[in-house]
Amino acid sequence: MIDEPPPTSPEPRRPEYKGAPLDPVRGPGLGCFWTQAVLLLTLFVLTPFGVVNAWPAWLTTAMLAATLILTLFTGQTVIFLLRLVAADRRSRRRPLRSGTTKTVGEIVNAATGADATPEAAEPPPADAPPSVRQ
Repeated sequence: MIDEPPPTSPEPRRPEYKGAPLDPVRGPGLGCFWTQAVLLLTLFVLTPFGVVNAWPAWLTTAMLAATLILTLFTGQTVIFLLRLVAADRRSRRRPLRSGTTKTVGEIVNAATGADATPEAAEPPPADAPPSVRQ
């Protein structure tokens, strides 16, 4: 009986979050981020403006608390979106020249037995300008 390698999925492996693959559909999107950013900027400007103009103390205190809480949520949304972008870029990145050492992703794939590396990239033409890595 011949052992066949496990079928590889055409979709790249997603980073894990709480023990399961990170699903971009379940998290906040770019529209959510922009809403949070605009609201944070508005509160960031209005809170000191309210203090200087002697608005009621309960209002400026509530605006300050909302600013701090919104800063936390906006930061978490940025981290989530950056992880998605990094995961997407990781699946497309290849060394520019042949004969380079293996990337960390290729080493991990070889250790786990997963062969999710795309076809080797063609070397740049001889008349191409040198890359940053050369």
